[in-house]
Amino acid sequence: MTKGSASAVDKALDLLEAIARSTTPMKLSELAEEVGMLRPTAHRVLGELANRGWVFRYDGRYLPGPAALQVSHEAAAHSLAALCDPTMRVLSESTDMMVNLQVLESGGTRIIAALRPERLKMITRMLGDLLPPHRFAGPLALVAALEDNTRAPYLAMVEKSGYPLEGPTGFLADIAETQKTGFAVVHKRSQDIIGSVSRAVSSRKGSPLCALTVIGFDTDFDAKTTRMVEEHLLRATDEVQQLLTDHTSGKRPSDTGEEG
Repeated sequence: MTKGSASAVDKALDLLEAIARSTTPMKLSELAEEVGMLRPTAHRVLGELANRGWVFRYDGRYLPGPAALQVSHEAAAHSLAALCDPTMRVLSESTDMMVNLQVLESGGTRIIAALRPERLKMITRMLGDLLPPHRFAGPLALVAALEDNTRAPYLAMVEKSGYPLEGPTGFLADIAETQKTGFAVVHKRSQDIIGSVSRAVSSRKGSPLCALTVIGFDTDFDAKTTRMVEEHLLRATDEVQQLLTDHTSGKRPSDTGEEG
């Protein structure tokens, strides 16, 4: 590899890493300053990355593109699902309901793992499906956990679908309620017989990493059962958050920082 080509690769990786690290989408000037690059150079490299699908530009800001999401999500999905499987099994057994694990993508949320008890075998697991933001509890939990400017593309998606944004039953009211309680609750929105409760797992910086969702028949979710589900879901998401924090920091859950 020539020095010039190595330099071009370094520039592209610097910008991709800066976009991935950022808790909110950054403008061209912010990215150039972040990586110590001239604006014209950053603009040229970002344009090349956008043409290849590694970044996309929305409202003057840059986010990971479909190619980056495909690589990162496909590589991480198996690891994340395996890491969360024990917690998901306990949650499903404790509630006697279906549990799934979702991650946020540019087009909605993707179900990367699902566990279903025998009594709910008539409810499809939707494993691998991409879900729109407004019809399911998992996407609602994840979109509600985003910063306002990062949430904008998903609001545009909801508006394009014809689902209302404003008003007491609009998607913005759903977001406000989810932010207030910490739980996304959806009744009979995707199917008349289905109800679900979801909670996002966030990083130390506050950006959503994934969501755990409990799904059952809508008749299962009376006030008492919903409170029970939320209690189990809170414990489960706290456990996953701890696992992911330890996993990404290189720590083990048993690490104390002391030597024996």
